[in-house]
Amino acid sequence: MSQQLDLPALLAHPANGGLRAIATTPAAAAARSTAVVPWRDVMVDSSESRLPFDGTDSLAIVTVDPPLTSWQQDALIRRVRDRGYRALAVPNADVFTPGSRVLAERLGLTLLHADDPMMLAKACWELLEGRDTLTLGYVRRVAQSIEYHANGLADLLRHLSASVGHGVALIDAQGVLLEAGGTLPKAVHKAIDFGRWLDTVTVSDGAAASARVDSPSRVGLRLTFFGTGLSTLQLSALAVAAEVAMPVVAARILIDEVADVNDAAVASGLLREFLERRDSRDAELEQRMLDRGWRTTGYHLGFRVIGRTRVDTFQLLRFVTRELAALPVDSHAATSGRGVTGWLSFSAPPAPSQVENYVTALRGLHAAARRAFNVAAGIGSLESGSAGLVATIDGASDAARIAANRSATGWFVRIDTLGLEQLLLSWTENDTFVPAAESLLAPLITRAPDLLETLTAYLDHESGIAATADALGLHRNTVSTRIARAQELLGLDLSDPEVRLAVHLACRAVKP
Repeated sequence: MSQQLDLPALLAHPANGGLRAIATTPAAAAARSTAVVPWRDVMVDSSESRLPFDGTDSLAIVTVDPPLTSWQQDALIRRVRDRGYRALAVPNADVFTPGSRVLAERLGLTLLHADDPMMLAKACWELLEGRDTLTLGYVRRVAQSIEYHANGLADLLRHLSASVGHGVALIDAQGVLLEAGGTLPKAVHKAIDFGRWLDTVTVSDGAAASARVDSPSRVGLRLTFFGTGLSTLQLSALAVAAEVAMPVVAARILIDEVADVNDAAVASGLLREFLERRDSRDAELEQRMLDRGWRTTGYHLGFRVIGRTRVDTFQLLRFVTRELAALPVDSHAATSGRGVTGWLSFSAPPAPSQVENYVTALRGLHAAARRAFNVAAGIGSLESGSAGLVATIDGASDAARIAANRSATGWFVRIDTLGLEQLLLSWTENDTFVPAAESLLAPLITRAPDLLETLTAYLDHESGIAATADALGLHRNTVSTRIARAQELLGLDLSDPEVRLAVHLACRAVKP
């Protein structure tokens, strides 16, 4: 035989006939499965008496049940061991008495149970001599899994894992994106070479075979089959299986992304329509929101994440949605403008401590996002009802605009911590306010830009003539004349506090 037969590898074989180790205790059985010395060969027959006498360091597979009496079991164990065999696999091995199990351990004979001894024999042959058969078996299982309709990428991975008989994961250099059939150990992930087309690794925590996913939209992905006890032969076969499955996975990624982009566009449009209607009720709109799971009743805490430079909003949405899934609360998010708008919903008013915990969680989400995106984030205040949902999103948007210029706060601002002046200044950056400000100040913008500059400085200095004159290097009379002329052109009375505030904000909005 060209290979040795390894018990961990045999236990990891997906078609090993229901193999498991038998010992005095379950813990001893688990320990023995990793401590057994590899066997050089395997012998199969219908009874112990028909086994070859030269079974040195080999595995014996007997297709009939062991005897029921203790003395007969002891005799069977001694005869098998006397012929040199190191392990005995039989159906219904659980009938071995505790005394017989102790005897087997003392003699160095590993007892194994097999639901189907002939299937176990085939698995042994594949691991010893049938490399091509083992590979083709994995490839056939991959093909069988593809025959089933998959409802998305996660469902496809579940089909692959169930068919192939090992854990499967879609990974990138940062971690596991999706997995099925088990949990990929961190040590195994760390050992994988992301630069190779095919790669196999074995560490103390497990082993894996992976193939690079050739996806035009998602670079740096690998499809990985993993498990414990996998031999070099099995890993080589699984690498081929991963390569065969990879195009299907890549196609599924593309299909899902097209569906996700379309769904994101629908969600973005629905959110925009809701915010534009503001306080007006629309039964049809509210029903569409409910169909998406967006409740307008209850209590809401809005947040907004915006790009400080150009960002891929769809990828940002994907990241935010994945992070929100870890929070034990009803959460929603949609692309909006150059960022992502979202909110947390509560059926009952949360305690202040709960709100603080969720704000902290959203701060953590923003910190994690900044490792991949240049973004700022704002948090609204807790509000109730449909109008409250609009209000908290508006507040989060204002806070995010301020956060984009606040390095001292880590590009993160909570609306409840801001003063009125800061909110008003952020409001001047609103897309609807800027055109209105330009219209209000049009006579100065087009005909007298020097008057606009003086008026802006005048309002910035709390309507102080002397302070304005000093700031601009003008005579006080000149400032007084210009302010009077500006009021005349605008047709406004700056002695009215509300008018003065509106003009001041408009000046700030159009200021270059």
